[in-house]
Amino acid sequence: MLDFRLKVFYTVAQTLNFNRAAAQLNISQPAVTKHIKELEQQYNTTLFDRAKKRIILTRSGEILLQHAHLIFEQYQKLDFDINLLQNKTEGVLHIGASTTIAQYVLPSYLARFHQRFPEIKIELTMANSLVIEQMLVEKKIELGLVEGTAHNSDLKYSPFVKDEIVLVSRPKNSLLKKRAISLKDLTKLPLLTRETGSGTSEIIEDYLQKFGIKMRDLNIHMQLGSTESIKNYLLFSDTFAFLSVYSVKQDLTDDRLCIIDIDELEMTRTFSFVTRQGQPSPLSRLFVRFCSLKR
Repeated sequence: MLDFRLKVFYTVAQTLNFNRAAAQLNISQPAVTKHIKELEQQYNTTLFDRAKKRIILTRSGEILLQHAHLIFEQYQKLDFDINLLQNKTEGVLHIGASTTIAQYVLPSYLARFHQRFPEIKIELTMANSLVIEQMLVEKKIELGLVEGTAHNSDLKYSPFVKDEIVLVSRPKNSLLKKRAISLKDLTKLPLLTRETGSGTSEIIEDYLQKFGIKMRDLNIHMQLGSTESIKNYLLFSDTFAFLSVYSVKQDLTDDRLCIIDIDELEMTRTFSFVTRQGQPSPLSRLFVRFCSLKR
């Protein structure tokens, strides 16, 4: 049903390289070129500008790519719905999620999943990323959602959603002279941090090390065990904290907290699904697939 030429175009548009596209599709580079030329003849247009030994999308190519996104999304949904007829859609799914994901990202997905599959019961455990990974290894849960980098070769990680870690404080912080600071300024600010094992803390440490800054160089005011405790502490003190942008969306809207930009520093990460190596449970696969279609 799916036009393979469109799949070839989509792959080339994603990689902007005919050879890499050929490798991904397991066909020859001349075959890739042939399929692209046939599409260009079909639409009487040029899809790629091949000047200067590199390729870029033409305006026609950009338009086709936009439609290809929508077409493949519909095929994914069709495939998902058809597969539901073959798969088990009842039982209990044990999920473990890191604190930030469980509190600020996952609830909307869980609500929509329950509306679609009310016969599936979900039991959610919340802990830091390292604990969630250990629970997977010990088979206490079937599916994990974690922050930070991959730690365990016995586990399989796949991307869920993108996140950004931002520096925040209360708007009336007496130490806040401007909404942008330097990395040197950062080392002087009183900071609140999460506990060891937190995915957020791990990402912060990794990013700062790239600029020659270690955690001991920072002015750690206090260590608190949850994002909510940090947010509430910030409201009553002239302190600062690095938090997931997901966790402060409402606080920013309500002007309870504000973001302080740091020159040259932008901290992004990917929240990930985690399963044990091998074939995940049918309910785990169903939940992951459902979430991927609802982003």
